[in-house]
Amino acid sequence: MKLQVTQENLSKALSSAARIANTRNTLPILGNVLLKTVDNRLSVSATNLDIAITHYIGSKVSTEGAITVPARLMQDFVASLPTGIINLELDEHKLHITADQYKSTINGVAADDFPVMPAITEGISWEISAAVLKKGLQQTVLAASNDEARPVLTGVYVHSYDNTLYMVATDSYRLAEKSLIKTKNNSSLLVPASALQDLLRILGDTEDTVHVTHDDQQVLFRVGEAELVSRLIDGAYPDYRKLIPTTFEVTATLSRDDFTNITKVSSLFARESAGSVTIKVDEVSKQVSINSIASQIGENTASASADIKGTGEVTLNSRYLLDALHVLNGDTVTFQFNGKLDPSLLTDPKNKDYKHIIMPLRS
Repeated sequence: MKLQVTQENLSKALSSAARIANTRNTLPILGNVLLKTVDNRLSVSATNLDIAITHYIGSKVSTEGAITVPARLMQDFVASLPTGIINLELDEHKLHITADQYKSTINGVAADDFPVMPAITEGISWEISAAVLKKGLQQTVLAASNDEARPVLTGVYVHSYDNTLYMVATDSYRLAEKSLIKTKNNSSLLVPASALQDLLRILGDTEDTVHVTHDDQQVLFRVGEAELVSRLIDGAYPDYRKLIPTTFEVTATLSRDDFTNITKVSSLFARESAGSVTIKVDEVSKQVSINSIASQIGENTASASADIKGTGEVTLNSRYLLDALHVLNGDTVTFQFNGKLDPSLLTDPKNKDYKHIIMPLRS
């Protein structure tokens, strides 16, 4: 293998791929990245056997070849090089790297030993705008669980319902649902949230179309010169639609910034009580007020004006409330609930494609 590539492109590809290379795995080669020439391009790949990422870089290839090298060393070394052309030349299992006044040799391992994710030969394919997918991920992944004891909840459920493609995540304390695009496909896949966080990094600010292909076991996301393959989580997702109330006794619509500010201030006094704050909605005074008490510090009440129908109060986790307010789009937010023991719903009154449910705390 002998080729030339720019430092900027190689460093960008390595920083993305090397993130999933795992040096603590029982297979030492999983701590490596695979460098391989493909159609006058250099592919940079890494896998942890659940997720695989490949980036393709335009290169000047003189001789074809492939090698795997330690991911962290390669990433840190290339990132430290000056911008410009990097020369890569393989001599048996030694990769010689030269750039400007830098000259190094990294000992590699044969590419034949590197595991490859099986290809998706028959599956369902669809396309989606990168901007739409990115926003959907930002609004749902945060609600996925980190508890491996319930693997199904550590994923994001992507499925079609009534000719619309939805993305849903829940950790049983909160739930986020985003409607993405109209579709005629019958899709149902449970993608690990960790894989989608890696996909978010790949999407960046790209305007490209994302090509998605999946079968019963894997999903492939292809965007620009990058590919991400992930194993799917096996299991039935809960019937979450039963959790979303259809009618509400109390509705308040107010400035999202105001709601965020009074929640943020109140959360400072809620650290003792694991973030617990009580939200009171008063139809007479047209105020939403948030109260928090810290026995050692004091207490706080912060209020904001709102358009209100109904009167009531509910106790929520302030961190969950702030997370929801940060990913909502509009200038205003509608906050709805029925009673102290019923879930609360946050939506953008001008755009109903996103719903965020927060379960109450016992006050």
